[in-house]
Amino acid sequence: MTSNYVFTTNPSITCVLLYVLLGALSVVTICGNLLVIVSIMYFKQLHSPTNSLILSLAVADLLVGVIVFPFSMIFTVTSCWYHEGLFCKVRGTFDVMLSTASILNLCCISIDRYYAVCQPLIYRSKITDRVIGLMVLVSWGVAALIGIGITVAGFNQGKCEDSCLIDALISTTLACIFAFYIPVIIMLSIYLKILLVAHKQVTSIHNTTCKSTKSGAVATKMERKATKTLATVMGVFLLCWTPYFLCITFQPLTFDSTPVAVIETLNWLTLSNSMLNPFIYAFFYSWFRSAFKMIISGKIFRGNFSNCKLL
Repeated sequence: MTSNYVFTTNPSITCVLLYVLLGALSVVTICGNLLVIVSIMYFKQLHSPTNSLILSLAVADLLVGVIVFPFSMIFTVTSCWYHEGLFCKVRGTFDVMLSTASILNLCCISIDRYYAVCQPLIYRSKITDRVIGLMVLVSWGVAALIGIGITVAGFNQGKCEDSCLIDALISTTLACIFAFYIPVIIMLSIYLKILLVAHKQVTSIHNTTCKSTKSGAVATKMERKATKTLATVMGVFLLCWTPYFLCITFQPLTFDSTPVAVIETLNWLTLSNSMLNPFIYAFFYSWFRSAFKMIISGKIFRGNFSNCKLL
């Protein structure tokens, strides 16, 4: 089948505004994740197993901003309809691979947090540099297999003929299971366990310091902050990803193809998670905020501050 593209020759005001909006999202995504990457690599205080996973996540999200955003912007604004064209295959491969890598890195971070909070005594023996490296390698390896596999299988988001219904069902189901549903189940289970352990720890503190109102208030405040952080993490993640995966999961079962505008809107909602991740995983912590201020102000270029204490 020959490639078939339809491009608008005279962009309207709406197209121009879309370019500006989506371009701005791309810039924010790139800058936000660059701040995270530079902070972790430059400041020695941030050299830790958890931050190594956050670094891997930031790299995936940075590549989403650099590669996937421009491809998706061209597809969305110029109305490049998918007809087995090389451009759209490349776009789809990078989109799926980098987005899946982002999700799997988030899953690895939740596993790291589980051991840090629920089993702190064996955390350092369990979460070693070798284990972190293996987590990162598996995350990117599985993401690459899913991204390339979907392209090879001919999975697409448009209307599917009767002859390829079974193939579409198999490829869609497997991709959704490994790229979304399994990681979501793991993250929900882990974060629920973390909240239960945190609540148990606060209750224990209350029981041992029942006479101290101040200690009880501090413990309650810490539990509230932990609950708020985890709720924000999962809430934003599910809000960005669930609509898209539900759509493509049930789409092969319908006789009518989902409108391209709907698919593109849901796809941009998922991509926005790469823009929000730096704010969720970095801005919650004061040492990251201190690092960002030093980088943005250019202070790190006026001397060696790699060993400085981040507050």
